[in-house]
Amino acid sequence: MTQHVVICAGESSGDALGAGLVHELSGLEPGLRYTGMGGTQMRAAGVDTLIDVSELAVVGLVDVLVNYPRLRRLFRRMCQHLETQRPDLLVLVDYVEFNLRLAAHARRLGIRVLFYVSPQLWAWRSGRIKRIQRSVDAMAVLFPFETDVYEKAGVPVRYVGNPLVDRVQPPQQPIREQLGLAANTRLVGLLPGSRNGELKRHWPMLVDTARRLHGSHPDIQFVASMAPGVTTEHLGALATCDDLPVHFVGGDTATHSLMAGADLLLIASGTATLEAGLLQAPMLVFYRMGTLSHAVFSRLVRVENIALVNIVGGERLVPEYLQQQATAERLASDAADLLDRPAALEAMRDRLAQVRDRLGNGGADRRVAEMAQELLHHGQLRDSEKPI
Repeated sequence: MTQHVVICAGESSGDALGAGLVHELSGLEPGLRYTGMGGTQMRAAGVDTLIDVSELAVVGLVDVLVNYPRLRRLFRRMCQHLETQRPDLLVLVDYVEFNLRLAAHARRLGIRVLFYVSPQLWAWRSGRIKRIQRSVDAMAVLFPFETDVYEKAGVPVRYVGNPLVDRVQPPQQPIREQLGLAANTRLVGLLPGSRNGELKRHWPMLVDTARRLHGSHPDIQFVASMAPGVTTEHLGALATCDDLPVHFVGGDTATHSLMAGADLLLIASGTATLEAGLLQAPMLVFYRMGTLSHAVFSRLVRVENIALVNIVGGERLVPEYLQQQATAERLASDAADLLDRPAALEAMRDRLAQVRDRLGNGGADRRVAEMAQELLHHGQLRDSEKPI
């Protein structure tokens, strides 16, 4: 009888992780059936998706409250799928609050659960470890320092490494060549994020920042990276930039080429900062959230840095601008200062060299696939201390 794996991702980054896992697991266990929720990359890998990640993209407390009825309907749909299909394994990729609730439902049905990407218990809401104890059979974590809390709580855990190490490599074609620009053209990358709430808060600010920079540095060209599902029409409805020299690119290859080749990035906090760090890209990291979400976040968070690239680096490798600090005026001023000091940009690149070293060797997809295989065959991890 064909074994059935349900895999659930709620964002584009999780879609990429899920696709990598399915690709490797299919090689280890040919003939498995995959269903779940995800995006284009998981579908290309062979997952029959009931729900697309575009239906799940919310950020911040207000967005969650506004979209709660729809999210609840989608949650019920996944619960019903588990009830009727009774898969051999449920793999949950990030998207923590939704997926932890789904894990609890799976546990009540007697379905094994592998959770891939740890919630940031070391930063905020450490009490979630109790929910994980009750509902998760194994945790696959991306950073070595994340294993301690699970080991102390008795949750089987394995550090698998970070899949970005394999996926983020220096591009073959320089970004200026892709865009038909002269090799000495100065480029500033604009990366506003992927979710609707992020785009609404960030894109108008970035356009304003670019306009200010263009006023003082008219030779600069801007390149905006669009996440999957984002279009120029979508961005144009939020803020127009027809008066600016802005090029638009999409897809991992073009985005990584931009990261590797731009003189400076203005980038929303998230996984993208880690990708940029792996390419040693000078950057200014910003993030704005709704007033209510920020009020809750500021009371709960326990870390000095919010950017993953700084958290992994263990220090403030690149500047951060959060909430009221994230203004077009300040970003433009600080960006102009850096662009006028090539030595400062080069020093930032040098500091970022440690990011790849700290993330270790590649092979994360394979290691997570091996964990899934063990759960499918043995119902538990055979060796939670298996080294990288």
